[in-house]
Parts: sequence; structure tokens; C-alpha cells
Amino acid sequence: MQTRKKYIFLTFLASWLLLFLFGGDQLRRFAFFSGRKAEARRSWPHWTDRSLLKSFADAEELQRDGDPSLLSPRERRAAWLSVYGSSRCRMETCFDFSRCEKHGFKVFTYPQERGQPVSETYGKILSSIERSRYHTANPEEACLFVLSIDTLDRDHLSGQYVRNVDEKIRGFPLWNGGRNHLIFNLYSGTWPDYAGDLGFDIGQAILAKASFDTESFRPGFDISIPLFSKDHPQRGGDRGWLYQDSVPPKKKYLLVFKGKRYLTGIGSGTRNALHHIHNGKDIISLTTCKHGKDWEKHKDTRCDKDNIDYERFDYQELLHNSTFCIVPRGRRLGSFRFLEALQAACIPVLLSDGWELPFAEAIDWGKAAVVGSERLLLQIPSAVRCIHPERVLAFQQQTQFLWDAYFSSVDKIVHTTLEIIKDRLSPHRSRSRFVWNVLPGGLLVLPDFSTHLGDFPFYYLQHGYSPSKKFTAFVRAVSQAGSLSQPILRLIQAVSASQFCAQIVVLWSCEKPAPPSGKWPQTTVPLTIVQGRRQLSDRFFPFEAIQTDAVLSLDEDTSLSTSEVDFAFSVWRSFPERIVGFPTQSHFWDPEQGRWGYTSRWTNELSIVLTAAAFYHRYYHSLFTEYLPAELRELVDGLAACEDILMNVLVAAVTKLPPIKVTQRKQHKEAVAQQAECRDGAAGTPPPGQRSPPAPHSAPAKVKGTAGSRRFSQRHGCLNQLADWFGYMPLVSSQLRLDPVLFKDQVSVLRKKYPSLEK
Repeated sequence: MQTRKKYIFLTFLASWLLLFLFGGDQLRRFAFFSGRKAEARRSWPHWTDRSLLKSFADAEELQRDGDPSLLSPRERRAAWLSVYGSSRCRMETCFDFSRCEKHGFKVFTYPQERGQPVSETYGKILSSIERSRYHTANPEEACLFVLSIDTLDRDHLSGQYVRNVDEKIRGFPLWNGGRNHLIFNLYSGTWPDYAGDLGFDIGQAILAKASFDTESFRPGFDISIPLFSKDHPQRGGDRGWLYQDSVPPKKKYLLVFKGKRYLTGIGSGTRNALHHIHNGKDIISLTTCKHGKDWEKHKDTRCDKDNIDYERFDYQELLHNSTFCIVPRGRRLGSFRFLEALQAACIPVLLSDGWELPFAEAIDWGKAAVVGSERLLLQIPSAVRCIHPERVLAFQQQTQFLWDAYFSSVDKIVHTTLEIIKDRLSPHRSRSRFVWNVLPGGLLVLPDFSTHLGDFPFYYLQHGYSPSKKFTAFVRAVSQAGSLSQPILRLIQAVSASQFCAQIVVLWSCEKPAPPSGKWPQTTVPLTIVQGRRQLSDRFFPFEAIQTDAVLSLDEDTSLSTSEVDFAFSVWRSFPERIVGFPTQSHFWDPEQGRWGYTSRWTNELSIVLTAAAFYHRYYHSLFTEYLPAELRELVDGLAACEDILMNVLVAAVTKLPPIKVTQRKQHKEAVAQQAECRDGAAGTPPPGQRSPPAPHSAPAKVKGTAGSRRFSQRHGCLNQLADWFGYMPLVSSQLRLDPVLFKDQVSVLRKKYPSLEK
């Protein structure tokens, strides 16, 4: 019994000894210091060898450095609240949805005040809104309002800083505390802390801001936009630098940076440390102290060498020849090099803690950028080396898509901002995140058309959908009232005999009524007559009568056989996102005149398929009518031969692909529609008796007659006006023609599916 007590006592004693040895320190801390707060400043580490690692800033500067990101979240929130009282705004609490119910999503820009200049950049933003399909000149119709006061640069040291904004906006009767207003800003705050202060109370307005801090960003309400320069193009924009078949398996440099090194102040911490990852081989990190008025005052021992190395490399060459580009914060969170890296297909490596990335509500940046931490800079080289080459290529391709879809012009940046706001108004009909991050992008997918991906021509391969197995023949008729020409009768009979034809819709474009039903040919498929407005753009209106995915657009004088229609439709089902048809023409650049030219000569090049005989997806009717602004449709209606060019330009701008030509027995003759009894022709249609230009596939020919010359000249003018509006030439040339299998091969006719095409 005594032995048992002895063992129990020894075990108890050993347990206390172990607790004292391994946990005693924590017990003492708990017992004696639990009620106290540590007030001692964290001591800066002491390096073992100061001669090897010299200090470029004292501990006090590095401890705080005027960087608001080192403030606690509570301190940052308090600083934001002191400026913006409506920090808890959401669309449900600070936006009046009722203003958008009657007239839809319309945007009103305040009229320009006399004597109140705006910067070139803000002028581009206002112009983008006014050129969009959402703009309205009537404030009573508006859902969203944009100030005419330039709020882009709110650095009070800047020459473009507008003073007394608070006083001015309070005098606007439409201001209403900022409700339903959108404010754009690129630069906020000033030296030394560059805080987010705009210098006026935005109230309940939506803020579209560059260099947005996640602490001050109001999710689901504000919008983060990229920082772009005053030279950023209004529309169009330069293409990305990654071209097809030009992707090297391995670029010269893995990781590069070339930029300013801030010696003091906010943002200096990260840029001062970038030299640590430079190895002079595949990682190039170059900085210069030579900027600012008093840089020599703060010059350190590394500056002279850095300045010499900085001049040895060309910035554009580094962008072209590097796989990854470091994008550190500047004085503000964003920087111009973010868009520069995107365009160059140099994968951005972001070192800007707390930055709300541009359009992150819609864009998945994890597929196009590497988001790093400023505090883990030394881990960046090893992290990017571990990325598999296949994923690197996917990153590069995504940078090019995002650049072209949302960032290459001011128009696209502004329109993306507006579309994100519009999606918030009807969440049940908004674009999915998938749509925003794959071709052709969210701007070109209209949720008003459908919310089902299978209804669009772009997503068949990704989701295993297929277009409908039938088509609608859509014939534009401009014959004399009360009679039908023989060509249209033969055309309807040939098309209705196709096994794939679901219905025929005739667009009657004459003021006088269409012939009675008894005068139309009897067909095995439904034949519907719809009355047009006698405008050329009517042929691309999204009529409810069109129910199939495929539309066969026809002119009344087109000559096609049933076999030609069947073969062309089978080709279109393999390429549902493109225009597939018979008569083709092409464009070219005329260096002597410095403009685009249009030709119908017989060449191997083609870039336009005339909609006188062409298949395309019915979604392009909605895109033509609802996506394009009214001024382009008015341009089409004012010219005699522009609507088919605009449709080709639109489809090429969406798909980045050329149209497809298929075999045709006879050469198509582009005829000018005659309307002898329709008040000298429909709007935009030449008077009767005029002849069209020669066939597009004829030998080099001369345009005969005054009418033909005028029509050809109009097509030249149309092409150049469209290129000017888009900001570039969207048309893509091709030398592809698709023929049936065994076409004109010396084999038995019984082995050929479309033998009649060879007659």
C-alpha cells in the first residue's frame, strides 16, 4: 500500500515538473500579464552583418512610412467614414430602381457648363456615354446620371483639380444626395499619404474609381476601374501583342520590372526591395531614383548604379520578351503598367496589397494574373517558376482576351462599367461570370435576348449544345406593288423544297400593301408576310416570326437551287457563329488615298459575304438592332448599299473570324432593288432603272453607269465610316471556300451527295 502511494506521489510530482518546464512560461504570462496590453514597439530586427545588407531607411521610416495600409482596419474605416458618410450603401438602399422601370436603363450626362473646362480624358468618358445606346438627352427618362464636372483628378496639387465641387453639385436639382449618380475618378488624395479623399461628399452616388482600396470599396455598389493614361484611345484601340502562331515556347526573360524607385513616402517599401530578386539573367528588376524635383536630396548609395543599369534596357523590349511582369503599387494602388502588361501578354504579377482589382465583380483575375503579397516579394521568383507551361499559355491568352474585350479603349472601359450596373438592376437576367470571362465577352452577350447559353452561337462547343436543325428563309421583297416578279416565285419554291426549311418569312418593304395570299406560291412550309418600315436596316430587325437559330437571308432576285441551300446550311451548322454564304467581296487598304477600299473583283481574298444569300444566327439580328447605336443604323438607312457591310463588320468584330464562302453554280449578280411604285424607292434605295455593279466574281471589270458608280462609291464611304466608328477595321480576310466532298472529282455521280452543284 505504501509503495502504491509512493508511485502516485512521484507521478504527481513529475507531472508538475513537466508542466513547469514546458508550460510555466505561458502560465507566468497568464498570471502576471493577462490584464496588461503590450505597449512596447516591436523592435526592428538586427542584421548579423550590416556591411553585407545595408539599410536604406531607418527603422522609424520603415515602421510606418506614412503608408495607410499599415493602419488597422478600424482606423482605415474611420478615416473613410470621416469623408463619406454613406459607406454602407448598397443598390437596395441607395439606388432608386423605379427610375429604370419605364424607359429601361438610360444614362443622362449633365450639359456642359460655360467656363467649366474638362480634361481630355474626362471628355472621352462623356463622349463614350453619349455615343452609347443607353444615352438619353431627356433627364426624365434617365435611370443613371453622370456629372459634367471633371472629377477624375482630385489631387489638389494638380492643375486639373476642380474646386468647390460640393457647392456646385448641391445646386443641381437632379443631384438628390447623389442618388442614381455615377462619379468617375482616376486620382484621389495627394502627397504624402495619397488617401482616398475626393474633396467632396459623394453622398449616395456610385463611385467608379481607379486604385480602389478594398477597405473603402462598397461591394455590389462601387466599381473599380483601371488606371489609364490620357493617351488611351477613345475607341478601337491597339491589338494585343500575342498573335496566332507567334508564341515562343520560352521567352528570354522570366520576370521583369523597370520603373521608378521611391526613396521615401508611400509605396517606397515595395519598390526599394525589388532589387533583391534581380539576378541579371532571366529576372530583370531595374529601378531609377531619377524622378521628382528633389530626388538628389534623398539619394542613397545605390542610386548611381541603379540609374546606369536602368538605361541599359528598353522597357518595350522587356515587355515583348518576358513571360511575367511585376506590377507593384505606385504612390497609389494602381499603375499604368497593369494595362501595359495585359496588352503585351506579359502576365501581371501584382504586388499591391489591398487593391480591389478592376471589374473584379465580373472578371476572374485568377485566370490572367498572379496576385502576390508585398510582404512575400522574395517568394515570387520561385512561385512563377512552378507554373506549368500550359497554364502560362492559358494565362497569356486570357490577358489578350481581357485586353481586347474590356480595356483596349475608353469606350470599352466605360461600357463595361455601365453594363455591370445594368446587370445589378435585374439579377435574374444578368450575365453569368462565365460569360464575362470567355469569348466574345460580356459586352457582346445581351441578356435581354436570352439567359440560356445554348441560345447564343458562341458556346456550342464548350457546353455540347448544337443549333437547331431547321432554318428560316428571310426574303426581302421590294417588287412593284400588286405583283410578284418571277425570280422571287422561283426562289420561294426552291427554298421551300429544302428538307431543312422550317418557314419562309417575307419582309415587304414597299409602302403599298403586299399581294393577296392567293398570288403567293403554294409551299409545304408556312409562309409569313411582315410589313417593314421601308428601311434597309429592317432586314436585320429581330422579328418574332423568326423562331429558328439559323436565318437564310435572301434578296428577291437571288437565284439558288435546293441543293445549294442544303449544302450551305450543313456548312453553317458546323460554323454557327459565322456568316456562311455564296456571293463574296473583299476590302483592302489603299496606301495612296490613305483609306480602306472595297472591291468586287475576282480574287482569292474574301472578307464580306453579301447577305443577299447567306446563313447566320438569328442572335445577330438582336445584336444589330439593340447593341449598335442608332447613328449606325441611320447611316445604313441613308445609303443604298451599306447594311450587308455593317452586318459583316459586326460579326467579324464579335468573332474575330472571317466569313465562309460555299460553292455556287452561278455567279451572283448584285442587283439594285427596283421599286417603281413605292415613292421612288424605299429609304436608301436608288430610283428604278439603275443597274448594279458587276458580279463580285467577274473578271476585273469596270463599273458601268452613273448609278452603279454611285452605289460603289457609297460602299467605299460606308466601309470607311464604319472603320472610323469602330476605331479599327474589324473585317478579317480569308482564302477559304468549302465545297462538297468529291466536288468535280472524276468519279461516278452516284457517289456524290450534291451532283447538281457541278452543272
